[in-house]
Amino acid sequence: MGKRGKKGGGGRERQNWQQVARENAKFESYYNDQGFIPEEEREAFWEAIRRDLPNSFRFTGSRGHALAVQEKLKNFYIPEITSIKYEGKDVEPPRPVPWYPDQLAWSMTTPKQVVRRFAPFASFQKFLVAETEVGNISRQEVVSMIPPLLLDVKPGMTVLDMCAAPGSKSAQLMEMIHAGEEESMQQVTEKVAAGTASAEPMGPEGLGDDGRTTGLLIANDADYKRAHMLIHQMKRLSSPNLIVTNHDATMFPSIKLPPEPAPEGKPVKNKYLKFDRILADVPCTGDGTARKNWGVWKDWNYNNALGLYATQVRILVRALQMLKVGGRVVYSTCSMNPIENEAVIASALERCGSANVRILDCSNELPGLKRASGLKTWKVMDREGRMYNSWKEVEERKEREGISGLGRVAEGMFPPTEDLPLDRCIRIYPHMQDTGGFFITVLEKVSEIRAKPEDSSKVIPKASIAALTEELDFKQKNGNGQPLEKISALDDLVAPDQEAEKEAEKNASVAQATHQIPYSATDQISPAKRDADSLEDELPAKRTKLEDGSEVVLGDRPVHAPAPVVESDNMETSDATPAPAESAKPAPAAAPQKRKNGQPVEEPFKYLDPNQEELDPIYKFYEISERFPRDRFMVRNAEAIPARTIYYTSSLARDILTANEKQGMKFVHCGVKMFVRQDVQRPEVCRWRIQTDGLRILNPWLGPARAVTLTKKETLHRLLVEMFPKVDGDSWTELGEIGERVRDIPMGCSILHIKPDADETFHERMTLPLWRSLHSVNLMLPKEDRRAMLQRLFNDDTPLVNTTQKREAQSSTPITPATEAVNGEETPAPAPIETEEEVIKRENLQLGEDEQEQMDTRETYSKAGDEEDRFNTTV
Repeated sequence: MGKRGKKGGGGRERQNWQQVARENAKFESYYNDQGFIPEEEREAFWEAIRRDLPNSFRFTGSRGHALAVQEKLKNFYIPEITSIKYEGKDVEPPRPVPWYPDQLAWSMTTPKQVVRRFAPFASFQKFLVAETEVGNISRQEVVSMIPPLLLDVKPGMTVLDMCAAPGSKSAQLMEMIHAGEEESMQQVTEKVAAGTASAEPMGPEGLGDDGRTTGLLIANDADYKRAHMLIHQMKRLSSPNLIVTNHDATMFPSIKLPPEPAPEGKPVKNKYLKFDRILADVPCTGDGTARKNWGVWKDWNYNNALGLYATQVRILVRALQMLKVGGRVVYSTCSMNPIENEAVIASALERCGSANVRILDCSNELPGLKRASGLKTWKVMDREGRMYNSWKEVEERKEREGISGLGRVAEGMFPPTEDLPLDRCIRIYPHMQDTGGFFITVLEKVSEIRAKPEDSSKVIPKASIAALTEELDFKQKNGNGQPLEKISALDDLVAPDQEAEKEAEKNASVAQATHQIPYSATDQISPAKRDADSLEDELPAKRTKLEDGSEVVLGDRPVHAPAPVVESDNMETSDATPAPAESAKPAPAAAPQKRKNGQPVEEPFKYLDPNQEELDPIYKFYEISERFPRDRFMVRNAEAIPARTIYYTSSLARDILTANEKQGMKFVHCGVKMFVRQDVQRPEVCRWRIQTDGLRILNPWLGPARAVTLTKKETLHRLLVEMFPKVDGDSWTELGEIGERVRDIPMGCSILHIKPDADETFHERMTLPLWRSLHSVNLMLPKEDRRAMLQRLFNDDTPLVNTTQKREAQSSTPITPATEAVNGEETPAPAPIETEEEVIKRENLQLGEDEQEQMDTRETYSKAGDEEDRFNTTV
């Protein structure tokens, strides 16, 4: 990923997006000469592509929650904005994207002079910032929302996102996997309570795990830092059905599953995971992002697409290998170049067999989306700007003049000789619906495939020293493609974070402290993914591999050339690509472990024995139904000790993690935090509190002993504004309807159920963890979550009041929780005898520190991801 310019601090001074000349003769002549933009539309095409891109965002999370947040926008902010008049005309408010389901995607074109001038936009800004910080709203370009919708994911499916960072499309896929889950879980628990449930897990198709989804999303990215930005984006959805991996998509390894019992005397056959759906949103030149990416205008050249074509084909072929028969792959780019689009589709079909894979006609899907058909004819331009109609013309020039300027031109880049239905591909042009440019193709696997190997004789080589010298000269003449900051109306709503790169480095330090070691400089090799929901990544680095196998750096980034896909001779496991070999020798305990190639070794994923002694008191304290599975709890240390955090995963995620342990798979994330250890000084109090992330999954199976019900708006308002309100003495009366309940409930973690009353004060049911100390209670939410709820439910930005800090300031005795490190996690050390007041202070301080830790982590990743696809701000 290219570094962003910075103001001061030694960084390159930012240039104003508006000052960039949106002209590039090569770019314009290439698309004009191709002729696939109809002449009567050409002026509108170039006029649109030179305008700033409208700002767009999407409501995220479960459908019910997303609609609740959307309702605030529609019923409160839109009427305020539409009341504004500017120069005698009504101001155009944000509008829903017409083809996106349930109006959960919105777009706005408000000029910044209007945004800056009128007060209602200040309130709207606070709403956007608050909801974005907690993950209820995600900035995402409209066209990048299309591929997940066409993938047609259902709850029980196994899904792979091969090039997933920054994570907006992965978030869409995860929402589809969990569609209908909350309602289904509620129906199952009602049957269990009524005694009409069967002994086996229940639920509709895809939700047959007692209402929980049986599906799985594996989100992969080749770049380590981007993989961790992806984790942060996805953790907002709190899904136990997510695994994040860190592999080169061209050689994504086959994932083992636990073997099925073999007949007596027969050897056990390896079993590999096949996917129902795969998204291949591949690295591309990104010339469809010219409306927001100045690098397109500055650095577009003929060679960009030539250098990426082979990688794109390899990714798509690998996707088709791992797909189930009857499954669906969506291939997409934010480029308009046929070499990266139709040529890749045709080449992949040629390698896999057009009889085995078909292009689906999606013209009737997403009604209201304006689109153009895919191309069946196009020309290929070499590095010197010469156009060719066929591979034969390239070979003739090579015979006459040598390979100068022809490097990387391949036969597969030309229109196929076979009559393929490439017109079923989807092209989105900027002038059609005021969007960016995009390309999408939906492929269905008809039968098993054995992909043909790549034919190197059909590619003009780039391996000579002369060609390398030419490449370096070309790089020096054209610069490194550093992006500018785009200035738009949205920057007035949500200001860009000037310290994003610094925070990205901080993120790397955080990872190192937890044994998550970033790649060394020579290993950080993946090209920046250029998709429509990224902001302004640099153009892909030039790459060359010499005949002796050594690699060279072209420009300022070392890059490895992708290796061909490894295929097995066994037809039943023809998709099996082994994971990279892992060093069997563990590193010394004093130093973080690394593989031989410098890549990180993550802390292992270890599942707890269902009879683990820590689980019984948890189940008893919270009255958890024995129907809730015990065999999916996980920790992150080699000894499988529940030291600080207990995670929960789906059964399929568990099977994958255990079957592939020490097999070289690079898993970097899985599991939802379910329980977090809490220091307590009463033996009858459970020392594990329920984490907000896992409460949605566990809530239907909890008993009533720890339940607190709230229906009054004023009570919730106080809990949100005031941290650690007292309940001793007569203080409990100030908590209204819940005062008596929280006064009498025993110490420990409780569950606050927020339910709509007869007056429909709340339009959405919510469940939140509540901690009862000796003399106080506290809503266990980080500060940004509190602020977002205050803004959404009460239109209130009242400063939060932390009574713990006030009491701490008045105390002359320092309060420090006693903890010690065990296996990379913290576990309580033996506590000294304390007075009752010291116990209160220590407990409240620990709760405050845990909350601050969550906030710091969110802030780090939020800032590091500012150059990705979300609203971010410095408030």
